[in-house]
Amino acid sequence: MDQLTHLLEGFTVALTPINLLWLLIGAVLGTAVGVLPGLGSAMAVALLLPVTFSLDPTGAFIMFASIYFGGLFGDSTSGILLNTPGNSSAIATTFEGHRMAKDGRAAKALGTSAIGAFIGGTIATALVVFFSPFLVQLATQFGPAEYFALAAFAFVAISSVVADSVIRGLIALGIGLAIALVGVDGPSGASRFTMDLPQFFDGISIIVVTVGLLAIGEVLHVASRIHREGGLTKIPASGSPYLNLRELRQALPAWLRGTAYGVPFGAIPVGGSEVPTFLAYGTEKRLAKRRGDRDFGTRGAIQGVAAPEAAGNATAGTAMGALLALGLPTSATAAMMLAAFQQYGMQPGPLLFERSGDLVWPLLASLFVGLLILLIINLPFAAVWAKLLLIPRHYLYAGITGFAMLGVYAIASSPVDLWLALAIGAFGFVMRRYAIPLAPVLIAAILGPLAETELRRALAVSEGDLGILVDSPITIAIYVLMVGAIVISAVQHLRTRTREKQIQKAKTEAVAVQAAEREDAR
Repeated sequence: MDQLTHLLEGFTVALTPINLLWLLIGAVLGTAVGVLPGLGSAMAVALLLPVTFSLDPTGAFIMFASIYFGGLFGDSTSGILLNTPGNSSAIATTFEGHRMAKDGRAAKALGTSAIGAFIGGTIATALVVFFSPFLVQLATQFGPAEYFALAAFAFVAISSVVADSVIRGLIALGIGLAIALVGVDGPSGASRFTMDLPQFFDGISIIVVTVGLLAIGEVLHVASRIHREGGLTKIPASGSPYLNLRELRQALPAWLRGTAYGVPFGAIPVGGSEVPTFLAYGTEKRLAKRRGDRDFGTRGAIQGVAAPEAAGNATAGTAMGALLALGLPTSATAAMMLAAFQQYGMQPGPLLFERSGDLVWPLLASLFVGLLILLIINLPFAAVWAKLLLIPRHYLYAGITGFAMLGVYAIASSPVDLWLALAIGAFGFVMRRYAIPLAPVLIAAILGPLAETELRRALAVSEGDLGILVDSPITIAIYVLMVGAIVISAVQHLRTRTREKQIQKAKTEAVAVQAAEREDAR
């Protein structure tokens, strides 16, 4: 086992005092930057890249590795506590995580997130170390048709599973695709839905969409209910971050399912960790319906935090493997890491392990150590993070608005983005009022450009023959799974609707019987 020998040698380098210091600094900085809406681990690496030129390459990349995972945890922290994910990779965690926070279980949600990040990242990194040749082979099997099939599967799965109503889910999906079409069309150069405004030529940033829908929309929604609820009350912030035995039994299968989603997606460029996190969330929601779990979508279910968080970090782990083994950046942070490698005169790829093994193996070892450091730092301090919710809500939501708009402005220093975030926030408020789900909008806005690009590439290769879309075993398997998901979802919706009708009928009959009894008593 040459990999094990090389990894042990890497640990001897990663565990030196100076490299442990860089790991600790990277973990703290990554978490701190990830908490800020609109930033994240990619921005942290970009900002710190010039600073690390004074370090030796090993120390620099060890610190970057810690920032890599620290940013993911910070993204989830702000999403759980403030309903404002620091980056799009934490959107799926936000749905149930913020519900848990409002139910007084913020520390528990953060603890679940920290453990899920550790489990998903550790398993994925171990698989990268020992099975990187198979991951490389998996990545090379995907072409434009396979990428488009994955995007289509994500669209249908999220719209049919996450939404309580298929029609509302499809409406939300259409809204997200409309947002994704804004901008200049690359192949033709034609502007689409830009209203001839130069600020829209590059499209609408996903950060603007995320902040608008989740943060600004939530603020407006809460503000609209002040008088109805008798004023703004504090969200409870007590509780322990440590899971009891029953909660561990609930979370463990979700952590493993999320990891299973995230591992393969990190090796292929299909839009980062958004796809596996949303698919993991959708799976947990479907399973919750099957077992009759009423916490999901109301008080907040621990599985809805565990699975997406494990999926996101598992994707990050295998994305690092794809970057090192193939030179293929499958996420924004991986792209920044690639730029950092190139700044040091190294080109990731199949020969990197041979030519720069003295750097690669300490880097992989530091991923394990960095994940452990993040768990040690963040799990005990989850309750401290949760104290943010003790801030009076009128100050808290004003602060959320301020930080959210600051994050939006930091993207391109454009006042138009600020007005656009407010407009999308108002639209998000209307969607909440009419129970239109937010998840399909976000996944369509994220994956819409990818789906369009890969569809065009596939059709260009086949000279317009649509048969290429179902011309490989992988695409056929994906479409079969998609049809199966649609059928299962339709059956579940019909059963739910039938059950609700039966309950309503029983209530009506009970009221009629009571009225008849009162009439007889008279």
